[in-house]
Amino acid sequence: MKGPGIFLAQFADDVAPFNSIDTLSKWVADLGYIGVQIPTWDTRLFNLETAASSKGYCDDYVGKLSENGLEVCELASYLQGQVLAMHPAYQKLFQGFYPKGLNAKECVVWATDQLKKTIQASVHFGTKNISVMSGGLAWPYIYPWPQRSAGLVDDAFEELVTRWTPVLDMARDHDITFGYELHPGSDLYDGATFQRFLEMTKGHAAVGLTYDASHFLLQQLDYLDFIKLFKDRIRAFHVKDAEFIPNGMTGVYGGYQDWKQRAGRFRSLGDGQIDFKRIFSMLTLAGFDGWAILEWECCVKSSEQGAQEGAPFIKNHMIEASKRSFDDFAKSETDKDLNKDILGI
Repeated sequence: MKGPGIFLAQFADDVAPFNSIDTLSKWVADLGYIGVQIPTWDTRLFNLETAASSKGYCDDYVGKLSENGLEVCELASYLQGQVLAMHPAYQKLFQGFYPKGLNAKECVVWATDQLKKTIQASVHFGTKNISVMSGGLAWPYIYPWPQRSAGLVDDAFEELVTRWTPVLDMARDHDITFGYELHPGSDLYDGATFQRFLEMTKGHAAVGLTYDASHFLLQQLDYLDFIKLFKDRIRAFHVKDAEFIPNGMTGVYGGYQDWKQRAGRFRSLGDGQIDFKRIFSMLTLAGFDGWAILEWECCVKSSEQGAQEGAPFIKNHMIEASKRSFDDFAKSETDKDLNKDILGI
């Protein structure tokens, strides 16, 4: 496992040092991070169009980061993935995610092009995973009331697969995966929906996961068992904490309240309920060799304090995998004949 890395999206701002990659990279490096996950939509930090067409731009970008002891963990195209499959009910609310003036069909074309450019840029950087959200066509019908019309979810997933397949095929051809972060608001939001997508894409080689236990805790899903089920598909790891404290007024659905009043809330690392010791142990045992990346989201603590505390938190949880057994000192030399003799066979 590599780390600590940090996702820059929540820290980008119009004021220094958060308004350019030159100054922001120095800020995160001084906090102890060694890798950055780049939001491909934020032009204050990154130019996707140029990165897709110019390896020189990417080489220069890497050079600037390396001056501060940093490297690119991966590129993230969450917003473009969301726009690729966008239910009409959300099109206006997601207006900030895509260029103004595009209709629904044009949004699909734009998002597909953006995701393909992210693949091209990833090739130039030499990174192997792109973190995304799947988008959501069936999400408004998550609760089965009113009763869904026959085949509604099947049709939504068929369309989802249709839209993603050309992008997945291109990624596979370049030995790159898309790490789907299973996120409410997207059609891929838990193990069951991911498994459905995986089966409908016939186990596509480019279908991966960006593991984030915080979204699972808020759904009351067993985030440790999830690792056992899908460890072979995990390509990146967002280290983000959360808590779920229900009461007589609100539970999983949140009562239309803001983040501070919800039963389920994202928290800074160490302030929530996620069992990170078990997660880091299980991922290490599973042979995960990707990045552990801070994604800061908290409705209580400031982003600056969250980032400052995040690097040592991740570093202290990372495990150097053992290369030998703890009881090797007591082992004895054996061979097949001796084993048969021991067993009496």
